Amino acid sequence: MRDLNCESDAKVRLMFQDEAGFGRINKPKYCWCKKGCRPSVPCHHIREYRYVYGAVEPLTGESCFLVLPYCNTDCMNVFLKELSETFSYDTIILVCDGAVWHKAKSLSIPDNIKLIFIPPYTPEMNPIEQIWKEIRKRGFKNEVFPSLEKVVDRLCNTICSLSKFTIKSITGRDWILSCF
Repeated sequence: MRDLNCESDAKVRLMFQDEAGFGRINKPKYCWCKKGCRPSVPCHHIREYRYVYGAVEPLTGESCFLVLPYCNTDCMNVFLKELSETFSYDTIILVCDGAVWHKAKSLSIPDNIKLIFIPPYTPEMNPIEQIWKEIRKRGFKNEVFPSLEKVVDRLCNTICSLSKFTIKSITGRDWILSCF
């Protein structure tokens, strides 16, 4: 029997990382209704959030997501540790934007992760941005949540509904795939 987690199976992974906030505040979205009827869409402005840290590999659709309470260096450290453990036998080239917590002196980068940064103000270069749009479309359209716990539950369920194929199809841009 062969051990699938041995060093000879190690890969170099190109992954794209970002964070996104999800909360009880919502923005009404377009919806269908009968002609002549005006749709009623619930809306509220309670400012409670949780943040999803995510990393995706466009080539395979592999991913790692973690819901955390803040966007800061401490939470980024927790995410990097989780990502490192999830792909412990691989070297990860992690493409990030230039958020302050990505470059903080107190950031603890695991040995198997190497950070590189996209130029400032270029979110279009980070394909995980499209994953956030897909999560919002699938799980957060025209709904009011009674608690932050319900937001986190929906967030986790929506993330789990994303197959590797879906992630690959959303993030697999030609300029990334042509590198391989």
